[in-house]
Amino acid sequence: MGNCCDGPSKERKYNPQAGVQTNIALQQQQQAQVPNSAHNHQPQQHRIHTDALPRQPAGPSTAVAPGFKLYVALFDYDARTNEDLSFRKGEELEVQNDNGDWWLARSRTTKKEGYIPCNYVAKVQSLESEPWYFQNIKRVDAEKKLLLPQNEHGSFLIRESESRRGDFSLSLRDGDTVKHYRIRQLDHGGYFIARRSTFSTLSDLVKHYTVEADGLCVNLRKPCVLVEKPQTIGLSYNTADQWEIPRSSLQMVKRLGGGQFGEVWEGLWNNTTPVAIKTLKPGTMNKDDFLKEAQIMKKLRHPKLIQLYAVCTMEEPMYIVTELMINGALLDYLQTAKGRMLKLPELIDMASQVASGMAYLEKQSYIHRDLAARNVLVGESNICKVADFGLARIIKDDIYESRVGAKFPIKWTAPEAANYLAFTIKSDVWSFGILLTEIVTYGRIPYAGYTNKQVLDMVETGFRMPCPPGCPQELYEIMLECWKANPLDRPTFETLQWKLEEFFVNTGDQYREPSAIN
Repeated sequence: MGNCCDGPSKERKYNPQAGVQTNIALQQQQQAQVPNSAHNHQPQQHRIHTDALPRQPAGPSTAVAPGFKLYVALFDYDARTNEDLSFRKGEELEVQNDNGDWWLARSRTTKKEGYIPCNYVAKVQSLESEPWYFQNIKRVDAEKKLLLPQNEHGSFLIRESESRRGDFSLSLRDGDTVKHYRIRQLDHGGYFIARRSTFSTLSDLVKHYTVEADGLCVNLRKPCVLVEKPQTIGLSYNTADQWEIPRSSLQMVKRLGGGQFGEVWEGLWNNTTPVAIKTLKPGTMNKDDFLKEAQIMKKLRHPKLIQLYAVCTMEEPMYIVTELMINGALLDYLQTAKGRMLKLPELIDMASQVASGMAYLEKQSYIHRDLAARNVLVGESNICKVADFGLARIIKDDIYESRVGAKFPIKWTAPEAANYLAFTIKSDVWSFGILLTEIVTYGRIPYAGYTNKQVLDMVETGFRMPCPPGCPQELYEIMLECWKANPLDRPTFETLQWKLEEFFVNTGDQYREPSAIN
């Protein structure tokens, strides 16, 4: 749901009258330059940018000023700076330039103007604006969302078909299971599930099956609930690119933990926005190296990666500001009463989320170097995101110590990386296998009872950890694949992702036909 433009892009437009979808290239427009307000730390009333957007001419409420586009809010948004615009779900917003991550907009409700995050809105009357449309999520992700406790019998969503280009799929919760139905297109642009009932638009199809099941397992009742809002790209429009922020804009609220390289705090940015603040011990890393790596890290964007928001590097200790995950590190979460209640399917789902984030890094040719449960963070509804990717590379050598030193994570490190510092995405795969053992044992230390040197020697001679108690043999086989001696024999993260996602999926027919035509 929602659409986010980053430079030139194409938008799928949905015509509710004709039911026709076309790709319309967005025109290139120069992003308006706005004075930086990073030093305005206290939230203030919205400034009205009287010169930025022309007055709307008098006329019907549906009229839009020339050169403007009309969007609708998909989520509530509370302004974080005095330049932002607060809005509520369903509010209509006028936008002139919809390039970039933050757009200057005017609310038709409040008449105020300010910047909005692009992934919180969709074009009015577009397919993306429908609450039941979830774009291109996978079937397995649709099942995960629909089976969350916030949803109930009859909850549904529509998504793009994974196997048939141009078609859609209806995913519908039936008790404790999810049924899937193909939505096919007619030559003239209509849609159908059963050929005897055709519809000019997907909206008409939804309305029909809301009134009666007509062959489905249950009639459509409520669109699938969205558990979390999307993360904005950056903290605000003026930190998206200029992301060195004054440390005076940060407030430390609660210490979440500490480690060999610093501490992690829950904090507030600009007195408005919850964030995580990682403080780095003085001398941990070179400032220039850190900034160079952080510049790369900030461009890595994926739903299963922790987003880097900003940094403070003007003085020691340096700060890294990221999105906040309420349940903290996966390692700690697994050892809580709530974590220990997780069943095997939920644990494997969390592992598949980590694999998804790592598969993205794999495609970007980016190496994590320190993948472990302590560097995965957990949010609401067991959402997992990979954190601290790339930091291990810029830790000073004398801080990281020797390969068998107490601070070097030997038990998670592939032998070629431990012995020869040959870090690759395949050494990350080895680490992922160790992380799997952490997950299925609720945070047990790998190679319990052995020293780093003993582990290194044992692994070199071919020893591998035995199957953890309660771990299915099929899952243990995946671990062993990750621990192949030859890095080239280890699977890709893309392969690991789909293997874990499909682990508990029924191997029978994935899609159903309406019972009325069987």
